[in-house]
Amino acid sequence: MNTIIAQSLKIKGQTLKGPLDSGINNLGDVINRTLLVVIPLGAIALFFVMVSGGYDFLLSRGDPEKVKRGKAKLTTGLVGFILLVVSYLAVKIVSQIFGIGKDIFQ
Repeated sequence: MNTIIAQSLKIKGQTLKGPLDSGINNLGDVINRTLLVVIPLGAIALFFVMVSGGYDFLLSRGDPEKVKRGKAKLTTGLVGFILLVVSYLAVKIVSQIFGIGKDIFQ
């Protein structure tokens, strides 16, 4: 058996497969599967932060505290967007350098 992280057990001719036995053979596969879930969830959370910040800013009616809170949410959303893009690009560059996870970035 050549797989490193795979989980399987053979009992009386019957093979029981674990959750990691479905095409995950190394750390790169784990990272790629995780990114397929984390990046879209981050984008959805970012969308709601931006909508909430815009809502607060537009409905502040000139109240300085509400304007400040709305701007802070928009700034946080913008920083979150930049971090999301930079993290995606960093993972893409590292995976290209080490040659792992070629299926996620096609």
